[in-house]
Amino acid sequence: MSDRERDRDRERRRRRRQTQSSQPAPDEDLARDRERRRRKGHRATDSQGDLLLPSPHARSTPRASRYQSDSERESPRKPRARRESHSHSQSRTRTTDSGSAGRRDSRVRAEQQAPLSLDALGKLDKANAKKSGGWMGNRGYDYDEDYLKDVRRKEERLEKERMREEREEKRKEKERDRVDGWESGKDKEARRRREKRKSAAVAAGAGAGGAAALMAAGKTRRGSVVESGDERVRRRRGSWTDTEERRRPKENRYSAEEMAEKMERKRREREAEQRKRRVVSGPLAEEGGVDDDSEYRYMMEKRGGAGSAPSQYSEEELARKKKKKKWIIIAVVSIVALLAIIIPAAIIAGKKKEPAENASGAAATGTEQPANSNLEGKDRNSVPEADRGGILDPWSWYDTTDFNVTYTSEKVGGLPIMGLNSTWNDDVQANGDVPNLKKTFEYGKMKVRGVNVGGWLNIEPFITPSFFEKYGVRENIIDEWTLCTKLGAAKCKETLEKHYATFINKQTFSAIRAAGFDHVRIPFGYWMVETYDGDPYVPQVSWRYFLRGIEYARQNGLRVNLDMHGAPGSQNGWNHSGRQGVIGWLNGTDGDTNAQRWLDVHHKLSVFFSQPRYKHIVTMYGLVNEPRMVDLDTSTVVSWTQKAIDQIRKDGITAILVFGDGFLGLDNWQGQLQSNKNLLLDVHQYVIFNIDQLSLTHTDKLNFACKAWTQQSLRSSDTETGFGPTMCGEWSQADTDCTTYINNVNIGTRWEGTYNTGNSSTSILKPQCPARDASCSCAKANEDPGSYSDAYKRFLYQFAIAQMESFEAGWGWFYWTWETERATQWSWRRGIEAGILPKKVTDREWTCPDKVEDLEDFGKAGLSENYRM
Repeated sequence: MSDRERDRDRERRRRRRQTQSSQPAPDEDLARDRERRRRKGHRATDSQGDLLLPSPHARSTPRASRYQSDSERESPRKPRARRESHSHSQSRTRTTDSGSAGRRDSRVRAEQQAPLSLDALGKLDKANAKKSGGWMGNRGYDYDEDYLKDVRRKEERLEKERMREEREEKRKEKERDRVDGWESGKDKEARRRREKRKSAAVAAGAGAGGAAALMAAGKTRRGSVVESGDERVRRRRGSWTDTEERRRPKENRYSAEEMAEKMERKRREREAEQRKRRVVSGPLAEEGGVDDDSEYRYMMEKRGGAGSAPSQYSEEELARKKKKKKWIIIAVVSIVALLAIIIPAAIIAGKKKEPAENASGAAATGTEQPANSNLEGKDRNSVPEADRGGILDPWSWYDTTDFNVTYTSEKVGGLPIMGLNSTWNDDVQANGDVPNLKKTFEYGKMKVRGVNVGGWLNIEPFITPSFFEKYGVRENIIDEWTLCTKLGAAKCKETLEKHYATFINKQTFSAIRAAGFDHVRIPFGYWMVETYDGDPYVPQVSWRYFLRGIEYARQNGLRVNLDMHGAPGSQNGWNHSGRQGVIGWLNGTDGDTNAQRWLDVHHKLSVFFSQPRYKHIVTMYGLVNEPRMVDLDTSTVVSWTQKAIDQIRKDGITAILVFGDGFLGLDNWQGQLQSNKNLLLDVHQYVIFNIDQLSLTHTDKLNFACKAWTQQSLRSSDTETGFGPTMCGEWSQADTDCTTYINNVNIGTRWEGTYNTGNSSTSILKPQCPARDASCSCAKANEDPGSYSDAYKRFLYQFAIAQMESFEAGWGWFYWTWETERATQWSWRRGIEAGILPKKVTDREWTCPDKVEDLEDFGKAGLSENYRM
C-alpha cells in the first residue's frame, strides 16, 4: 500500500470516528423504526444509518420507477454552491436533536419512498461520502470501493435474514394450524370453539365494555369484525404484519400452557413415528439399530454415509418391496428364457418353411448364394467388349455352377453353346426298371413315368404365388408378361435369373431319380430362344439354365421331354403361356405371323438338339402345349402341326414328337395325323376344371379315375377307335380348384361359386362342390397337410395310384409338377413329405379294385364332401 493510500485510509477512519461521536444516541422510537425498516426492506440512509430526506429540488421532479437505476435517469449537474448549501441544511437537520417531531417527519418521508436498488445504494453512499469529505479540489471524489462492497454485502445479508424470518414465521403458523386441526380432529370443531368464544365475549357486556371483551376474546382476520380506529391506523402503518393478524385469533384459542403441551405431545408422536419407520441394515442392525438421528448420522459417518437420511420404510414395507422385486426379477428372467427358446425355434421353423414360400427356391437348394468359384483364375479380357454383360459373359451371370465359363461365341442353329461342357456320359441308368441312356427305351412297351418341372423356366402364378401376391388387384399383375412389364427389364432379369438358378437345380434332378422317375418334362417359353418387338420378357437368359438342366437329367439317367409351353401370341390365352388374355397364335391380326415365328423357333431348337450329344437324352420333343382348339379353327391347327412335323424331321430330329389333344377329346383324333411315325398324342387329365367331375363325391372321383380314364387310354391307344399312341402329359392329386391362383390371379373358385371372369358366359357363381350350396368351403382343402385327416390322406393316396394305373393303360404319364411354393396337392416332392404319395412311383400299396363296391366309402369314413368341417 502506498503512502497516499495509507493517508486516505487514516483520514476515512478519523472522519468516521468523529461522525460516530457526534451522532446522538437513538431513543426507543428510533430503534423501533430501524428494526421495522430492517424487516420491511431497505430505505435510503446516510453513512450513519439515518433516513435521508429528499432534496428540495427533487420534489418538483417526478419520481423514477423503482425498477429504474440511477444510472438510467438523467441528473443535470447543479451549481456547487447550491449543493453544498443543501448538504449543510440536511446535515443540520440530522444532527440537531429537535425532539420527536423532526424524527417523525423523517420517518414519514422515508416510508413514502420505495426501497432502493443496489445501484441506487451505491450512488447514495457516494453522496454521503461527498458530504463528509467535500470535492477535494480538482482531484474529484475520493471513493471507497471496499466500503461500498461491505455495505452491499450487509444489505444482502439483512434481506436474506428478513426472508428467512418470514419463512420461519409462516412455517410456525402452518404448524400451529396443523396442530390445532389435529387436536380438534375436524375443522368444524375449531370453528365451533371460535364461535363459542365470540358469543361469550358478546354476552359479557355491551357498549365499550362489550367491545373490549370482544377484542380481548381475540382479534379476527381483517374484515371479520369491526376494528378500532387505532388498530386500523396501526395496521396501515405496518405495525401489524399479515402474519401477526393471522396468528392473533389462533393464539387466543388456547392458553400458553395448552399450546406448549400440545406442541410437546405432537413432537413426541413425530419422534416415535420416526423411530418406528427407521430401518438400519447390515452392521447397524447387528449393533441394535439407532434410536435418534444424531446416533444414526454418527454411525453413518463412520460407514462413509454422512448426511444420509434414515430409511422411510418400516421393516414390513421393506420386506414387501423386497419380495415384489424378487418376483419382478423372476418374471423378467422367465420371459427372457422363454424368448430365448421361442425365437430360435421360430427361426428354424421359418427356414424349414421357406422352401415352400420362397419363389427364388434358394432354401430348397440348401444354399442362398451360388458358387462362382470356377471364375477364379480366368481372364475377364477373354470376353470381347461387345459381349460384355450379355449372355456370353460368365462374369455377368448370377450363377456359374457346373457351367463351362471359357468364352466362346460358337452357335448351333443360331443358339449359343456357351456354358456347355465339351464332354458327357450317357452310360447312366435312372433305375433298374429302365435301360441306361445308351440303350433304346421301347415306348409303347415300357411305361413312361415322368414328372414336370413346371413354373421354372416359365412362370405360373399358382406354383410361385410370391411373385404376384405382393401386388394389388388394380395393378393387374397376372402373368410373366405383366410381371416383367411392372419390374422393368433390368429388375426382371435379376429376379428371374435368381429363380432359374435356385428353384430347380442339381439336387432336384437327383431327388427325381430317387423317387423312381425315368423321364422329366421341361416346359419353357419362346423367349428362351427369341424375343420380338414389344416383348417385356427376359431374352435368352433361361437358355443356359435349360441346357444345364438337361445335363443334370443326363447325370441321373433321366430322359427329357422338351415342352414348348408358351408360343408367340399365346396359343390358349392362359397365364402359363406367358400372357393371359386373347389368343394371338393362329388367331387374330398377327395369328399367321406368330404361327410362323413359332416355326422359326422350332427350327433353331430342332437344329440344335439334332446334335449327337442329345440323341440319347432328348427322346421326346413337344410341338406346342395345350393349344385351345375349342376356340381355334381345328383344320388350321392340324395344318400347322403337320408343317411343324415336316420341318423338325427335316432338321434332323428323330425323337418322339408330341402334340396336344387341344381339349377336343381323345376320340376325336381318330384318323388325324396318323400317317406320321413316332408321333404321340398328349392329353392332360384333371377333375377340377370340369364342373361335372368337380361335383363328384370322393368315392365317385376315385371310381372315375380307376374306370373312366382307363377306358379312355385304351380307346385312344387303339388306332381303330382313337389316334394311337397316347400318354397323359399332366395330372395331379387336386380334387378341388381351391389352390391359390389355380384359376388365374384374383379369380375365384368353382368349388365355392366365386369363379368370376367378368364374362357371364364363362363365370361360375354357384358353388360346385358335391353339396352345391353355401356350405362349400376351401378351408380344409387349403390347410396345411399336417392337419389332413387320415381319411383324406387315404383318399389322396388312392386317387394318385388310380390315375397312374389308368394312364399306364396308354404310354404312361408325367405328373404336374415336382416343386411348388406351397401347393402340396400339385407337388410330388411335397406329396412324399405329406405321406399322400408313394416314396417311389413303383412302390404302391393300393390298386384299383375290380368292383366299385370294393372302393372305400369316404363319406362314412367321416370325410366331408364340402370341406367345411
